Amino acid sequence: MSSNTEKLYTEFTAEMKKDYTILAPDIFPTHMEFLQKVFELNGFNVEVLHDEDRSVIDTGLKYIHNDMCYPAICVVGQQLHALMSGKYDLHKVALVQFQTGGGCRASNYIMLLRKALENMGMGYIPVLSVNFAGLEKHSGFKITTKMAMQAFYALAYGDMILLLKNQCEPYEVNKGDTRKMVLRWVEKIGRQLAHDKGMTDRELRENFKEIAADFHVIPREDKKLTKVGIVGEIYVKYSSFGNNGLEKFLLSQGCEFMVPGVLGFFQAYIKNIELDYNNYGGSRLKLEISKLLLKKIANWEKYMDEALVPYPEFVAPMPFDKVVELAEPIIDLGVKMGEGWLLPGEVAELIELGYSNVICAQPFGCLPNHIVGKGTIRRIRDLYPKANIFPVDYDAGASKVNQENRIKLMLAIANEEDK
Repeated sequence: MSSNTEKLYTEFTAEMKKDYTILAPDIFPTHMEFLQKVFELNGFNVEVLHDEDRSVIDTGLKYIHNDMCYPAICVVGQQLHALMSGKYDLHKVALVQFQTGGGCRASNYIMLLRKALENMGMGYIPVLSVNFAGLEKHSGFKITTKMAMQAFYALAYGDMILLLKNQCEPYEVNKGDTRKMVLRWVEKIGRQLAHDKGMTDRELRENFKEIAADFHVIPREDKKLTKVGIVGEIYVKYSSFGNNGLEKFLLSQGCEFMVPGVLGFFQAYIKNIELDYNNYGGSRLKLEISKLLLKKIANWEKYMDEALVPYPEFVAPMPFDKVVELAEPIIDLGVKMGEGWLLPGEVAELIELGYSNVICAQPFGCLPNHIVGKGTIRRIRDLYPKANIFPVDYDAGASKVNQENRIKLMLAIANEEDK
C-alpha cells in the first residue's frame, strides 16, 4: 500500500487491537450474535449496536445526504449516534463497515462515514472494512483463512437457527422459549468455535440435528396462521431497525413469516463469478474456487434438510440450485446489481414453499432492488396466479402507519382468498 493511499484513512494498528472497542451496526440480528463471537475469538472487542429510536435516524440525516439510500442513513446514523452518546472513549474506539465490492452504494458507506467523522472533528477514529475483495488493509485487522471459515460456518448456524426461530416463535405456548433456545445455541456454538470445534462438515451435521431436536421440543400451539414471506434489499430484509420492526408487527397480526437465509446472498455473490466468466471470461482459477465453495455450501444445505426430515412440522428451504432454476424464467441471470436475480428467485421459492403472501421490503435509493423487486411482480404473477406480493418502501420520511396499513391490506386479501 503506497504512502499516498495510507493518508486516505486512519489505520487500525496492532496496538489498537489490544484495547479498542469496535462498534458494528446490527445488520443481521441472529447472525450478528455469532459473528460478534467470531471477532472476539480472533482478539477483537466488538460491540453490536442496537439503538433504534428516531434520534438515530436524525443523526444519520444530519451527516449523510438525504438522497443517499436509506440503509446508509440507518447504519451510519447508528454508529455516529453511539459516538455521541458519551458511552465510549473516543480515543479508544473504532467503527466497522461491511463492503461487498459490487455495484452497490453499500461499498461506499465507509467513505461517507469517514467524511462524516471528519466533519465532526473525529477523523482520528479508524473505520474498518470487512470485505473479501481486498478493498482496504489495516496492519491490526486482517481476515485470516481461519477467521473467514469461522464466519462462514457461523452464517450456516445462523441460517439454521433463524429458520427454526421463525417457525417456532409465532406458535410458542410460553412466550420467550424460542429466544432462550436461540441464546442457548449461540453460546454453545460460541464455545465450540473457541475450542476449534464445530467447523468440520461432520460437526456441522451433528449440530444441525441437535438444533432441530431442541427446537422441536419447544411447546407450541396447534393453530392456523397466515404465512408471509419476506424478501428485499439485504439490510431492510433482516434489520428490525431498517424495516420498522416488521417481524414484530407480523407476529402481532397473527402471522408466521419466513425470511430466506443470509448464506443465500453469499451463494449468489459466488454464483455471479461463474455467470461473469461465462459472459465475459476471466480467471479460470477464480471460477474453479467459486465452484468448490458452492459445492461445499450445497453439502451444508443437505445437512440442514436431513436434520429437519424427522420433524415434518418444519419447512426446509430449497437448495440454492433450485432457487437459481426458479429465477431463470423470471429474469436474466445477468441482472446482478443489488440483489439482482436472487430476489425474484427467493420470491418464487417462498411461494412454492407455501408462503404465497410476500412482502418485498425496499429502501429508498436502492434503484436496482426496485427494478428487480417491483419490476418482476407481473412476471411472477403470470407464473404464480395466486401470488399476493406487496412492495413496501422504507425511508427516513416514510410513515410507519402507512407501511403497516399496506401490510394489513395484503393480509386482508390473503384472508379473503382463504375463505
